[in-house]
Amino acid sequence: MTQIAATQVRLTSYHRPVSVTHPLELPAGERRVAPLVRLLARHGEQTALTGNGAGSGLSYADLAGRVEAFAAALGPARRLVLVEAANDADTLVAWLGAAAAGCPVLLTGPGAARDALVAAYDPDVVWDGSGLEERRATSAHELHPDLALLLSTSGSTGSPKLVRLSHDNLLSNARAIADYLGVRASDVAATTLPVHYCYGLSVVHSHLVAGATVHLTDRSVTDAAFWEEARAAGVTTFPGVPHTFEMLETLGFTGAELPTLRYLTQAGGRLAPEAVERHARRGAAHGWDLVVMYGATEATARMAFLPPHLAEAAPETIGIPIPGGSLTVEHRPDLHADPEIGELVYRGDNVMLGYATTPDDLALGRTVHELRTGDLGRQRDDGLFEVVGRCSRIAKVFGLRVDLDRVERALLAAGTVAAAADGGDALVVAVASGAAAVDTARVRDAVREATGLPPAGVRIVTPADLPRLASGKVDYRSIAALGAADVALPGAVPDAVTGAHVAALFATLLGRPATEADSFRSLGGDSLSYVEASLRLEALLGGLPGDWTSRSAEELAGHASTDRAHARPSRWFRSSRTVETTVLLRALAIVTIVGSHANLFVLLGGAHTLFAVLGFNFSRFHADLPRAERTRAVLRSAARIAGPAVLVIGIVSTYKAGVGWKQVLLLNWLLGPDHWVNPQWRYWFIEVALLLMLAAAALLAVPALDRLNRRHPFGFPLALVLVGLVPRYGLRAWPGGDLDQRAFVLGPLHLGGGDYMHRAQIVFFIFALGWAAARAASTRQRLLVSALAAGTLWSFFEHEPARDAYVVLGVLALTWLRDVRVPARVVPVVGALASSSMWIYLVHWEIYPHLENRIPVLATLLSLVAGVLAWRLWTRGEAALKRRAA
Repeated sequence: MTQIAATQVRLTSYHRPVSVTHPLELPAGERRVAPLVRLLARHGEQTALTGNGAGSGLSYADLAGRVEAFAAALGPARRLVLVEAANDADTLVAWLGAAAAGCPVLLTGPGAARDALVAAYDPDVVWDGSGLEERRATSAHELHPDLALLLSTSGSTGSPKLVRLSHDNLLSNARAIADYLGVRASDVAATTLPVHYCYGLSVVHSHLVAGATVHLTDRSVTDAAFWEEARAAGVTTFPGVPHTFEMLETLGFTGAELPTLRYLTQAGGRLAPEAVERHARRGAAHGWDLVVMYGATEATARMAFLPPHLAEAAPETIGIPIPGGSLTVEHRPDLHADPEIGELVYRGDNVMLGYATTPDDLALGRTVHELRTGDLGRQRDDGLFEVVGRCSRIAKVFGLRVDLDRVERALLAAGTVAAAADGGDALVVAVASGAAAVDTARVRDAVREATGLPPAGVRIVTPADLPRLASGKVDYRSIAALGAADVALPGAVPDAVTGAHVAALFATLLGRPATEADSFRSLGGDSLSYVEASLRLEALLGGLPGDWTSRSAEELAGHASTDRAHARPSRWFRSSRTVETTVLLRALAIVTIVGSHANLFVLLGGAHTLFAVLGFNFSRFHADLPRAERTRAVLRSAARIAGPAVLVIGIVSTYKAGVGWKQVLLLNWLLGPDHWVNPQWRYWFIEVALLLMLAAAALLAVPALDRLNRRHPFGFPLALVLVGLVPRYGLRAWPGGDLDQRAFVLGPLHLGGGDYMHRAQIVFFIFALGWAAARAASTRQRLLVSALAAGTLWSFFEHEPARDAYVVLGVLALTWLRDVRVPARVVPVVGALASSSMWIYLVHWEIYPHLENRIPVLATLLSLVAGVLAWRLWTRGEAALKRRAA
């Protein structure tokens, strides 16, 4: 047995000697009775918080005042308080205020995790950002005097197994971290991890005890707006888990993007030594340090750290114990033959009181005096510690003991990043397929060489990205579940849906890494990608909430447990599924457009209904985004429309008379004939759709209008409807009385020609009606949208009441029906038609004219099939290009 304890060892094998550890003394009277919050007021007018909920900045004195007020609101009774955390000032005030009142706090994330813990622990008070819900005046539980904080274990969420922490634990660990990181009062740390995760919370605590600033943000490092606000806030550091550093590498991060950066910290799982070296070298070149850390929730946060000057020389190690702590290697002959390798055991003031699995455990005092980490490790000759495996990461397959960490290391050495899990009767190896195709035969050979297992004992699964917990760690339970189903994400429908399943589905559909904290909208999803996403999610979850696009993967997984349990077959259909109304309208509209053009039937109005759908989706995916992010998102969506259109029209222009550069560049609306001429005007729908999206984004780019949109989410689009009615009712006939060539005339302003129905300024009010329909939250608001739709759309099309009715019914459906149940067998057809509707519109002009007068049914079917095939070919090409670029 070897041990490092206070002042025993100095590292001299590198350029700078480093003391391994030193005793950490807390001021008298603070060790047991003074919570961390008592230190706040000492820092006076220094800035404590910036960012979400902190306004222009919150001083320590202001923060202390808000904390005291929250504590007073709780009253004198000591009760169990559940705080539903977000990365904002209100959350920190709630946590610190409850602690100041002497109340133990159960800190958790939103959604399913929160609901599970409320059910398991029955808190006396619940705070969720909107206020306090006092469920009883006194506690229903016996609460130990030392109990301060309850956290889910090491990255899990919603588990009834919690870590019990004391104020001693919190204060000692915060001071130790501030000590070895050298946190300064001038430092600004960004919250790139959730504060209900022990690593994210330790960043907050270590900076508060040092009088530094915490910049509160919930943005991902992949979000350009994060870097903008980080520069504005003068951020000097932020934490990352291995997945964070993978994303930084994908972004080409060097540190030059953040001139104030002093250092980055990494924990939450093992970062590959090669990656440690790369980031350390990059930091040395650009003036910042990389500090690799080792810890667990059970140790409040940290147990060891690798001094930054050793990162390049010893990237495979976890370094040395934190100040005030010690590490011991206790040999386990049952796990490893090498006497130098054993279980790492940690001792220090930050070791938890113990676990809680039921409310009765909240009465317990200290039941744990040392932390058996479950990691196999060794102490090297230079004094540094190294983790070589997990005690519990052993699978037994066909009678053979398989070290799962050794399998992962062997695959990494062979050039494959993989995660290995115990599948019971087989070893399950997951390899991400999102960036490049996976050579499963090569992976299987590497596993066989490392383990000696026959092919029947190995299952290879290929999710788009490795499923991860909210902490960023690999979710091995989800990988094992994939192996049990013997299929890859996201096509499988597992018995128990996790956030990792939903995140993997997002990653596959949107072609970018996704975590359980990400939502469809935060990942850049738009109206062009949501059709397939909504159908795939509905199949996975059994139903979708109306606001699913803004819910995190973890929240959607929680929704599944409710909806799937109550889903029943329709009485009208033996098997039915729910389809969003917007998806159904897109499919219906494109069929009626093509069928009417091909003389199969006459049912006009589909194109104008799609403008209402476009407005509805603009509200869902773009309207509420920050201005810069919204502009980028709209431009991305516009490019996804313009790219295929330019390609198809460009090809057509090589052989079709009348189609030229004006149509190819989508400028016919501006430079083309001022009245309807075929084929010049046949692509009008694409041009108008682009103009409407860009015009809406331009309006919201004006700060004053953006503020109005956020303050009056329903009133703003309603006002746009009224503005749009000016050109709608300002229509006048051209000289000669041709009503089909009406124009908008307002004083000297004369915009017209080209058939009034096909002009963006004329149909803008329909787009705005769709936007208002998306925002209508009450019956009164829905009735108002319905009345406006019926009153303004009726007689819009001259002498075509059926066409008027079509569009009116479309807007009413958007307003009142979020989804519709249809026969399950119809869903794939609806999804394909809706997803490929733009392609069908582009290509059908070249197909139906050859058959419309002879076989209109075939003309319609061939047009639809050709559009679907073109869409599939385009999407596969896009995916291949992304893989090649990666």
